[in-house]
Amino acid sequence: MSTVRVAALQMRSTMDVARNVADFEELVRAAAKDGAVYVQSPEMTGALVRDRATLKSLITSSDKDTLAGKAAALAAELGIHVHVGSTAIARDDGKVANRAFLFGPDGSLIANYDKIHMFDVDLDNGESWRESNTYEPGRETVVADLGFARLGMSVCYDLRFPQLFRAQALASAEILTVPAAFTRQTGEAHWHVLLRARAIENGAFVIAAAQGGRHEDGRETYGHSVVIAPWGEIVAEAPHDEPGIVSADIDIAKVAAARRKIPNLGNARPFEVSTVAAGAGRERRAS
Repeated sequence: MSTVRVAALQMRSTMDVARNVADFEELVRAAAKDGAVYVQSPEMTGALVRDRATLKSLITSSDKDTLAGKAAALAAELGIHVHVGSTAIARDDGKVANRAFLFGPDGSLIANYDKIHMFDVDLDNGESWRESNTYEPGRETVVADLGFARLGMSVCYDLRFPQLFRAQALASAEILTVPAAFTRQTGEAHWHVLLRARAIENGAFVIAAAQGGRHEDGRETYGHSVVIAPWGEIVAEAPHDEPGIVSADIDIAKVAAARRKIPNLGNARPFEVSTVAAGAGRERRAS
């Protein structure tokens, strides 16, 4: 059977790691009880903390991280895949990683992924972010085999870089994941359209667990955790920013069907980009 139940957890993570881990466990157990075999949490599940010094005081290495440990234990106990969308991890070199963890039904670590693209932006109304001041970007994308489907891993701002998801689709990913803590301002403008675009252009399911609401560190996140089908339709969504669970039964066979209808992954061709200035010759570069 190609149909499986998946779940995206919508959270409002605080600066209290123990509280966040307890909230995470409660939601994972509820999702599994409802039949989910794959459960994804949002970006920064372990703690949502803007101040760099405070964040560093709360985090530890991946082998000692309480959230990762709890996720592995829950995956083994419940016999499901548990995907920690991300949490801050202290690296051996003194830097910080925004790291995702994917555990299998036996509790073993299938894969981890460090967020590649840093959210360094200046938005309207004085909202400004510099993730690169705190986090060391990853260098490698990941496609993991879950048995029932192949899954591509990303985190939040990665969503705005379609080449990442195209590379995953070309590596046979059938589910693309975007655990996030999208700001309210950017979420209201771009969340749905970007997620639907990634699904459509790659003929893949997209699962995006999100942070939602006003957090202790002062930020506001958009919520609206969502599951999107390969043809671009929204299968399930939290139409708000409150904590909860978004569950959906997805038929993996729809990926192959969508890619047969629109075989753009195979139809892509190399090309050059020409730049032309008035009175000057052409300059070309390959793409």
